[in-house]
Amino acid sequence: MSVVYNLGLATRVPLGEGRTFTVGERTVAVFRTRSGALLATQAECPHQRGPLADGLLGGNVLVCPLHGYKFDIKTGLAVGHACGSLKTYTVELSDREEILLRVEDS
Repeated sequence: MSVVYNLGLATRVPLGEGRTFTVGERTVAVFRTRSGALLATQAECPHQRGPLADGLLGGNVLVCPLHGYKFDIKTGLAVGHACGSLKTYTVELSDREEILLRVEDS
């Protein structure tokens, strides 16, 4: 079973940036690419808990702002290191331009 959270209007996440949201008991990082696509992962890097919403996103690669660790934001897999993968989430834009985040029960 899954729960869908409405995170508000897409304008809360500017194009090319990320923002942190608390949903239920977890914190997630939501990104909006320059083309407007939405992506979401866990909020902290598995290496040393760097704030991923402050990282750089280029193409499908997210770079942690603390130590430069890289992740494929679509799959969550580490790129070029073995510190662990990211939890990713399904996120979409509603007809009303709202960010809808789907969280699977664990």
